[in-house]
Amino acid sequence: MGAYLLRRLLIAIPSLLGISLILFTVLALAPGDPFGELATNPNVPPEVREALRLKFGLDDPILVRYLHWLTAMLQGDWGFSFASRVDVDELILQRLPTTLFVVGSSQVLALLIAVPVGILAAIRPYSVFDQVANTLAFIGFSLPTFFTGLLFILLFTLTLDWLPFVYQADISATGWRWAWEHVRQAIMPVCVLGFFQAASYTRYVRASVLDVARLDYVTTARAKGLSDGTVTVRHIARNALIPVVTLVALQIPAVFGGAIVTEQIFRIPGIGSLLINAMLANDTPVVMAVTFVFACLVVLFNLVADLLYGWLDPRISYR
Repeated sequence: MGAYLLRRLLIAIPSLLGISLILFTVLALAPGDPFGELATNPNVPPEVREALRLKFGLDDPILVRYLHWLTAMLQGDWGFSFASRVDVDELILQRLPTTLFVVGSSQVLALLIAVPVGILAAIRPYSVFDQVANTLAFIGFSLPTFFTGLLFILLFTLTLDWLPFVYQADISATGWRWAWEHVRQAIMPVCVLGFFQAASYTRYVRASVLDVARLDYVTTARAKGLSDGTVTVRHIARNALIPVVTLVALQIPAVFGGAIVTEQIFRIPGIGSLLINAMLANDTPVVMAVTFVFACLVVLFNLVADLLYGWLDPRISYR
């Protein structure tokens, strides 16, 4: 296990370097100038603008700028935000916990719904439960998150007045009241993302369980007299979840993409809103850092998925 993990980490390093180079090149070639507003401001002398561009190396060749960024990043310096006037790593550390909480909770909710519903639908194919689950799944992943988010706001905020739709990072309450207010304002965004992902996962879980249920070893287990529950849990569900683990790992980028839209709807002060604001302001250091963090999370979750294979399927060995 240790040797396999080390080898995967060594493979991930050149992958992340290639991703960072592509991201940096695309952002460097994109239209827009982070100091564009200074060029139209008559109160800023031209020599000040030139001094700022020289300080941040905006007129250097792209490869030189990338090497400077990479060297600084390896030393813990992720750059300086032109719009917010603070360090980029400080901005990300302020926003990342909120996004991870919302996205992580939505994934847990999606799996808690999709796994049992998909298994029950597969072991009773074409039953009333299976047809209802399939219908709801089709409806769920056919509706975009911004549409369901607006529906939630219309129903639970404007009509019933149960939940707030504006997410507040600073809550004045303390103790259990503070915890409840955080949970209360996270219910709608977590449900919007969770239901969307659960609809997609349910279809994959059902299909995977149907494939595994037809295998010979499942028939042998039933012939030995094992109960349906034991066969389903120990022999079908565990092996059927292997492709689902891959799906969940590969869906992480899509989840963060949906989180960006959801954060804009519910005014969540997370990474998504930070990325949108940075793009609108041509704040390239922030955009580069946030997208690189997303890339690191994708590589990390794929590594976690590979490690889970061995736990789900003992036939898999790490070499």
